Amino acid sequence: MLGEKHDLAHELPEFRDLIHELKVSSRHFAKLFDEYDDLDHQIRRCEAEIEVHADDFVEELKKKRLALKDELFHILKENA
Repeated sequence: MLGEKHDLAHELPEFRDLIHELKVSSRHFAKLFDEYDDLDHQIRRCEAEIEVHADDFVEELKKKRLALKDELFHILKENA
């Protein structure tokens, strides 16, 4: 939906401090975080009609974002 924030700070506020810690201490986490952030930015641009792509392309972006979020969440839970 347009206007919804999907950045990790809004999606997982209980892990805000740990997200910052892992971004600094783990290259793997930082790489996944950046990929997630880039996808979220691209999806928000599509939803705001700044960029226009086919619906199936945007849905694939959303699936990738969800998979990254799941992976990041798993890492956060392991390190909590």
